[in-house]
Amino acid sequence: MKITSLEPARCLPVPEAGFGALLTERGNLPLESVDVAADISGLIAGVEVTQGFRNPYDVTLEATYVFPLPDRAAVTGFRMEADDRVIEGVLKERAQARADYDRALREGRRAAIAEEDRPDVFTIRVGNILPGERVSVRLTLSQPLPYEDGAATFRFPLVVAPRYIPGDPIDGPPAGGGVAPDTGAVPDASRITPPVLLPGFPHPVRLSLAATVDAAGLELRELASSLHVVEEEGNTVRLKPGERLDRDFVLRLSFEASTSLQLHRGSDGEAGTFALTVVPPPLQATRTPRDLVLLLDRSGSMGGWKMVAARRAAARIVDTLTPQDRFAVLTFDSVVERAFEGLAEASDRNRYRAVEHLARVDARGGTELLEPLRQAVALLGGGEAGRERVVVLVTDGQVGNEDQILEQAGGALSAMRVHAVGIDRAVNAGFLGRLAGLGAGRCELVESEDRLDAAMEHIHRRIGAPLVTDLSLDGLDAEPDTVTHLGSIFPGVPLRVYGRCREGSAVTVRGVAAGGPWEERVEGVPVDAPALRAVWARAHLRELEDRYAMGEHDLEPRIVRVSLDNGVLCRFTAYVAVDTRQVAGGEPEHHVIQPVEPPSGWDSPVPPAGGTFAAAALMAMPPSAPRMRAPEPTLGAAEGFDDLDVPGFLTPGPAAPGGGGPGVPGGGPGGPGFPGRPPMPPPRAPFPAGPPAGGLRGRGKSRPAPRRTQGLEAVRPQLAAELDRLRALPAPDLAYLADLGTRLAALAAYLGGEERLEALARDLEAAERPGADARALHDHAVASLTALLGSPPVPPDAPHPPRRGPFWKRS
Repeated sequence: MKITSLEPARCLPVPEAGFGALLTERGNLPLESVDVAADISGLIAGVEVTQGFRNPYDVTLEATYVFPLPDRAAVTGFRMEADDRVIEGVLKERAQARADYDRALREGRRAAIAEEDRPDVFTIRVGNILPGERVSVRLTLSQPLPYEDGAATFRFPLVVAPRYIPGDPIDGPPAGGGVAPDTGAVPDASRITPPVLLPGFPHPVRLSLAATVDAAGLELRELASSLHVVEEEGNTVRLKPGERLDRDFVLRLSFEASTSLQLHRGSDGEAGTFALTVVPPPLQATRTPRDLVLLLDRSGSMGGWKMVAARRAAARIVDTLTPQDRFAVLTFDSVVERAFEGLAEASDRNRYRAVEHLARVDARGGTELLEPLRQAVALLGGGEAGRERVVVLVTDGQVGNEDQILEQAGGALSAMRVHAVGIDRAVNAGFLGRLAGLGAGRCELVESEDRLDAAMEHIHRRIGAPLVTDLSLDGLDAEPDTVTHLGSIFPGVPLRVYGRCREGSAVTVRGVAAGGPWEERVEGVPVDAPALRAVWARAHLRELEDRYAMGEHDLEPRIVRVSLDNGVLCRFTAYVAVDTRQVAGGEPEHHVIQPVEPPSGWDSPVPPAGGTFAAAALMAMPPSAPRMRAPEPTLGAAEGFDDLDVPGFLTPGPAAPGGGGPGVPGGGPGGPGFPGRPPMPPPRAPFPAGPPAGGLRGRGKSRPAPRRTQGLEAVRPQLAAELDRLRALPAPDLAYLADLGTRLAALAAYLGGEERLEALARDLEAAERPGADARALHDHAVASLTALLGSPPVPPDAPHPPRRGPFWKRS
């Protein structure tokens, strides 16, 4: 091989491209644009989300995008547009939708599928996109707006933040294409952990977002956007160009809500839908002595401003206690620490001790949330008569084992009052809302330090006793088990209830306030608002899915029926759009999972003492990237550059010792990963974080890596994960093996030179040569990694582990 230096004039840097960037004329990521158009009317928003994909490769492409939607939003429509063709999506049972999608790809037809993985995390796959072709997919949704203290909030999430994944890896092929392995605690971890871009990636997705506001006859006093720069045009608010998909869009609308009962009648004798809003009455809440357990998340993802805000929030909560209360303060990451043992009287001295403990808390480790919740339940025990049991959780909620937590702790928490304070610019609002809903509590979201003081005023009132409890409805002929959770009425927070009813024109709300009975009669108003049915169905489905997660598995047929009958997506169904026309010879030749932006405000985590660091990528290139010639005149056809790998992704610069990035292998107790995260394999084709630092792989020179002196144990979790993935491959893949060789070379360089790893990496270079034997190289890699790990070899002809059932049904 001959390497020829290029003239500087032929290698002019792209302005603001950053270190290691390589731009091609066709772009380098499949997702080009995201457009959000919202029409807000009163306390309901109708939203259309359009995602534009483009295939920059020379072969057919399947693009995967993991993205968030508001956790209360009802997805009611799905459409794919390509080559002047419009294909409407059909909502089906999830397994059937997947089968239809896979069959279409095998037959060479375009197809797209939309699936829900969490109440606020969704996945879209678009398959058989032709080279150079653009395809757009459109989601239609309706969402209710939470209303508190004279303001409604339209919150639209724009990025799935990295989540802590507990548990041991499980056998079998991964459920998705993400960076984390599936575990016993999070069996679909690989579906909710997309790779993360380097900060400041120079070619972000083009984002547009516009919200048109109609106060529905109410006086709109103010519009305020807290995290983005916006422009106002009449009653429309737009994002300014250049904003990135790295934090939630938050718009607050100040107006006075009023008590109301909206009735949307069904057709042809069908039951109708009602939406009840009850403004809190002018009552004083009874001050009941409390037993309160405060849980503060101190995990690595809480670094920076979030940790400062969390400490302040926790201290303010302690300040709300009186000597009649008892309390405990638990701070947690991978371990749980207490300010003092048991429940202590909320005396001045004990509150001072608690605030002192909180002041020393810093971010570290992983978000092991289940254990502190168990300890909180144990501390509160059976409770004493006349004392209210309260749990307050301060966290960003970035965990992947939500269902496990609900299953193992949800029953006990439902007997207490649970309040959640979510602190993040990309908070896991769906999970925190589910937790608070279990305990008839409140969820308060804090997206910036500027919002903290106002939010704490709300929290101060929320953790007090509610104004009205033991609620019930009379006067409507409601269909059995269709009325959403009533909860309690808190100061400043209207009660919102949805349900299905056959007859009735008014409702009487009854409850207990200040130790005595309370009631209010609300007359109904007929409305033509089809969105009410979708909003009800989404809320009803979420309650059913939470019950399913807590062990009521016989609810599955009912969940599917409610979803299909009402045309609202849930975790057991999926929208699929299939073109009737064949456009390719078969399945897509290339697959890409779209990397996402690192969340705004997240610090690059540093592993705690004792953590290890294995070379990995903050941002991964797609698996098995095809070889692409660089277009003229960027690199031209200079000798030695006629067959360049042009993955189109940034290569990280030298990593600080123990460095890493959000959601990326980079240290923590128990092995590489997000601080405290169990070991995860690197994405299937990463560039190493740190030297070698060239933007091109395999052909040009790279700077030598600094010599480190680490034993093989430092990268054992990475090697074990690589071996698991190799064994799980359905068939040997030369491109995968070539990429594996580059990863192993990076690990060897990180260790300061490891002869066996280096030898295997050199052997795998043969995968890029004509006539390479994929089976022989695959078996050689399996045998070599097995020997390195010291485990008994698996015969090459041994059967693969049996495929697991649908991931949403796994335990």
